[in-house]
Parts: sequence; C-alpha cells; structure tokens
Amino acid sequence: MSENEKQLSNISKAATLEEIGEFWDSYSLADYWDQTYEVEFAVHAQRRRRVTLDPEVYAKLEGQARSRGLLPETLVNLWLAERLQGAGS
Repeated sequence: MSENEKQLSNISKAATLEEIGEFWDSYSLADYWDQTYEVEFAVHAQRRRRVTLDPEVYAKLEGQARSRGLLPETLVNLWLAERLQGAGS
C-alpha cells in the first residue's frame, strides 16, 4: 500500500481510493454531515486555450468524433498530439 493510500478516510474506514468510492456509492454524505469539517486547499489547474474552427470543419470533426464515441475536443487533442509527436516536438 502506498503512502497516499494509508488510512485515507476516517468516515468510511477505507484504505484505498477504490474502497472510498465504493463506500460513497452506497451511502449519503447527509448521514455523516456531523462528522465533517471545513477545509481549505489550493487548486492549480492548467489554463486551457480556445481555438476557433470554421463551422464546416467543426461539423466534419463532430461527425468523426461521434463515429468514434468521443467528444470533438478529445478527438482534436488526440489528432494534434499525434501530429506534434510526428513532427518531433
């Protein structure tokens, strides 16, 4: 068991993230509200960039993504990553 997985949850008595997930899939936080306390933490999310696409290009992209069961954004990221990797970047 890794350092991060040791006694992660006091309420569920779970030792792993999977066990915590299973616990909260079965129970409501409302039943344990009196055992909770307020915390503060910082979130450092990477900034995302927007790129505009021609409507016809987007329509084709959307069709390709749908046929693969993906969101258009996911498909664009996959394609760009492949292209950039092939370009040696």
